[in-house]
Amino acid sequence: MRILVYGAGVLGSYLAHVLVRGGNEVTILARGKRAEQLKSNGLVIRHYFQRRNTVDRVNVIRELAPDDRYDLIFVVMKYNDFPTVLPTLAENQSTNIVLVGNNADARGMQQKLQEKSSSKKNVNFGFQLSGGLREESGRIICIRGGGQMIVGSLEGGITIKPLLEQAFKNAKYKLTYHEDMDAWLMSHLVMIVALNAVSFLHHGDLNQASRDNRLLKQAIMAMDDGHRVLEKLNYTITPASQGNLARKHRRIFYYGLKFIHKLSFMKFVDGSFNEIAALLDSFRKLKEQVDVATLAWDALEKRTMAKFVARL
Repeated sequence: MRILVYGAGVLGSYLAHVLVRGGNEVTILARGKRAEQLKSNGLVIRHYFQRRNTVDRVNVIRELAPDDRYDLIFVVMKYNDFPTVLPTLAENQSTNIVLVGNNADARGMQQKLQEKSSSKKNVNFGFQLSGGLREESGRIICIRGGGQMIVGSLEGGITIKPLLEQAFKNAKYKLTYHEDMDAWLMSHLVMIVALNAVSFLHHGDLNQASRDNRLLKQAIMAMDDGHRVLEKLNYTITPASQGNLARKHRRIFYYGLKFIHKLSFMKFVDGSFNEIAALLDSFRKLKEQVDVATLAWDALEKRTMAKFVARL
């Protein structure tokens, strides 16, 4: 199957590796130094838990032309980068697209794609459960228990499911389909924004963050605030256990957060705060639509954004 992975960061690189090993014809869209590294050295990944390195040869392009055709396009990038690529995707003749990553405006992005496209696009959304970092050499350090993606559409049914099944048929990778992907993405947003704020306020020192009891408790209360906003907007908190932990089992959640922040590999999981700032901005607009008190969320946002702006 002819597949394009649009984005050559940590998550896109691992997804391309999986698809290559699954027997597909994979192309990565990358630019600048990253494109040169991929062409010269191949796709180099250090699998952290598995303690092994892999090298794959992939096709590399720097631009997506309107007449380039792919059976599937996976767009794997940060939330704040998605809007810049929507016009290019709309102009391209390929019809099957999966936007992979955090997303606070899935419906808006789908609408823009459809409005700007001359033909109907099959737009789906996914989230890959892995993390890591890219070294200066271009090698990816990948953190994962097992390859997995949560994927779904905004209409419930996934029309491209046969294509997805074919693409991953021979890959060591699990696809989990979700009937309400928008709710899953929004629920995930609430959690990762709060947790990344904790890390950011401690300069990425997670061991130090694990000892900041007051901040960890505030993050849990902020998650509950965020969940209540979503519920007021008729979202279902997904998975339900996430909402229950923040609302009904805070003590267990608190000690769980203290524990995971002490794990050495967690330093590879933190996200870019540029992306978190964009997610906060989008969520702020959602909060304005409902009458819900969000004291803990607002306090956490105010503190983190003040530090973020000061560093610009």
